[in-house]
Amino acid sequence: MKHIAAYLLLTVGGNSSPSAADVKALLDTVGVEADSDRLEKLISELEGKDIASLISEGSAKLASVPSGGAGGAAPAAAASSGGAAAAADAPAEKEKEEEKEESDDDMGFGLFD
Repeated sequence: MKHIAAYLLLTVGGNSSPSAADVKALLDTVGVEADSDRLEKLISELEGKDIASLISEGSAKLASVPSGGAGGAAPAAAASSGGAAAAADAPAEKEKEEEKEESDDDMGFGLFD
């Protein structure tokens, strides 16, 4: 990651085709040691390619990757079950929240005690 970051910083700075020596020199300025094997592989993979087009291609690929969280399987399952199950689950969730609040009162102290 550090090699890619340094490479991108050099391209933003005006060097359209940074060499391994350029990346090493940049990393040395901040006290980071470059891994020669990985750096050489990175330089050979990026040789002759436009960084802007690679970034746009990568962004398009990442957009198609599911990223879990709120957009995951739960909404799809609720939609496929007709919403009846979701409506039945709503009161149960509210009861759990109320129980949680009640259990906080049993602790014997409040926020400003």
